[in-house]
Amino acid sequence: MHSKEEKLKAFGRMLDVLDVLRVKCPWDAKQTNESLRPNTIEETFELAEALGAGNTDNIRKELGDVLLHIAFYSKIGEEKGQFDIADVCDSLTDKLIFRHPHVFGEVKVNSTDEVLNNWEQLKLKEKGGNKTVLGGVPSALPALIKANRIQEKVRNVGFDWEEPAQVWDKVAEEIDEVRAEIERDDHDALEAEFGDLMFAVVNAARLYGVNPENALDRTNRKFIARFNYLEQACKERGLDLHDMSLAEMDAIWEEAKTARKQPKS
Repeated sequence: MHSKEEKLKAFGRMLDVLDVLRVKCPWDAKQTNESLRPNTIEETFELAEALGAGNTDNIRKELGDVLLHIAFYSKIGEEKGQFDIADVCDSLTDKLIFRHPHVFGEVKVNSTDEVLNNWEQLKLKEKGGNKTVLGGVPSALPALIKANRIQEKVRNVGFDWEEPAQVWDKVAEEIDEVRAEIERDDHDALEAEFGDLMFAVVNAARLYGVNPENALDRTNRKFIARFNYLEQACKERGLDLHDMSLAEMDAIWEEAKTARKQPKS
């Protein structure tokens, strides 16, 4: 691993290259916050994919791409006389110190839950921070991630189930309400009740220490692997999915579940 001096040198080299590109590369020179934003979102998802796959080479590459965007936005801010990369780093460092009084101050904590509770309280107190408990939840977050974040935030001020097992009554209640709306044939109400059901399931996952986004992504990847197996097996056996019965497809699906190369259930 590199020394601190080597890390700082590498960071400075990256900033120097960006300075040159901003002047000499026609594409880099014309970029703005608005033009970069879609690419930043894409790079963030690519990093998330690499992290999910556990591919070290891709993680390193995608971290670099995200870091470039952070440096690029800072460069644009510097050109506008608003802020530069040093301001970004200092702001972050000051925030980290302020939000960790149990490390840099005299506050005592006994668990991660206490750390998280203190974190949310400090965010409400800091200058320019969130004015409400849910004020820091970005409106543009994907719904599943947002539901989990909402629940984490209200938990940190004590709005939560006393025992995890209590959530299952709520899940059962929401399932009954979905079934009731199916009988009524009211699509708008059915959509609302499905939302309530999914929110309750996200809550259940959180209460048992499971990140719902990771859990669903894992299932998605498992389904894709098994369906790819189904498609390939049919191709090798001269079968056409469109002409097969569900029972015939299910038989090969069961093969996929036991195939050594498939993820575990």
